[in-house]
Amino acid sequence: MRAAVFPAPEACEIVARDVPTPAEGQVLVRVEACGVCGTDAHIYRGAFPARFPLVAGHEFAGVVEQTGPAVSHLHPGDHVAIDPNICCGTCRPCRRGLTHLCRSLSAIGVTQDGGFATHCLVPAQQAHNLPLPLPFPVAAMAEPVACCLHGIDLAAIRAGDVVALIGAGAIGLILLQLVLLQGPAAAIVSELTPEKRAAAERLGATRTVAPLTEDLRSILEDATEGSGADVLIECVGSPETAQQAVDLAGEGGRVLLFGVAPQEAAISVSPYQIYRREIAITGSFTNPFTHSRAVALLASGRLQVDDLISHRLPLDEVPRGIELLESRRATKVIIEPQRPG
Repeated sequence: MRAAVFPAPEACEIVARDVPTPAEGQVLVRVEACGVCGTDAHIYRGAFPARFPLVAGHEFAGVVEQTGPAVSHLHPGDHVAIDPNICCGTCRPCRRGLTHLCRSLSAIGVTQDGGFATHCLVPAQQAHNLPLPLPFPVAAMAEPVACCLHGIDLAAIRAGDVVALIGAGAIGLILLQLVLLQGPAAAIVSELTPEKRAAAERLGATRTVAPLTEDLRSILEDATEGSGADVLIECVGSPETAQQAVDLAGEGGRVLLFGVAPQEAAISVSPYQIYRREIAITGSFTNPFTHSRAVALLASGRLQVDDLISHRLPLDEVPRGIELLESRRATKVIIEPQRPG
């Protein structure tokens, strides 16, 4: 097998390894498609806690090639999408149903080798059967869609709400589509890049905003009789846009901080305004019990994710995929490990 190994931050080597044999409770997956995520870029730059050397890649789908002992629900030839997040099941958060907040949380592609390889060993319980003929690049999007579903659940959007989304990368465009399924009165998207604003418009955004030349506050106030958004979803991960999301919430507004900001970032919040205007601020972390819903939604065809994939690259080009993502020249990059370099 071949794997793109990060031996240390900002280094990537394509190495040959023996194909591993699954142990009890494991399956061997031939990886057909693996998404490049912002977390992968952070790992590559040494800005996210990970175990080196590492085969990154946590958004992937493929074919079961071999099953280990005690695996009965999967068989060779099954098409699967992988939920990378593994909980311990015994800590207090796990026992309260908060498995994604597990104190010993591990993740395929972060703390153990992941999908930037032709093959990957996966705990069988993390592999979700795919309905055929769901294309593998689409199925690889199940993990980000599952994370977005958790965020939408937390945002508690009601029919008739005015919703604003800040950022229209792949995550923002997935969230936009999920917002539209809730029946909002308006879904307004603020995004720097003209091409991504155009994508948001094609997907049904009520209005898009160019933040350098247009005032999002006045646009939201016009839509809400001078109030502000009922729901703000921040999809960028910068302190500036997080601050903006909090500042633009209307009375009773709900703010979802979905983007991953730097750990040291901070914003200013007025406790009195939170109290007096009953503003709810929440974060959204990973995908607790939403992966199967994501697979079902992708299979239904109600989400357009194939059009979000701007680049499909062979395994040798993992560093290029990261650079494309960081430079904002890509919406979504998919690595296809079986594709010749």
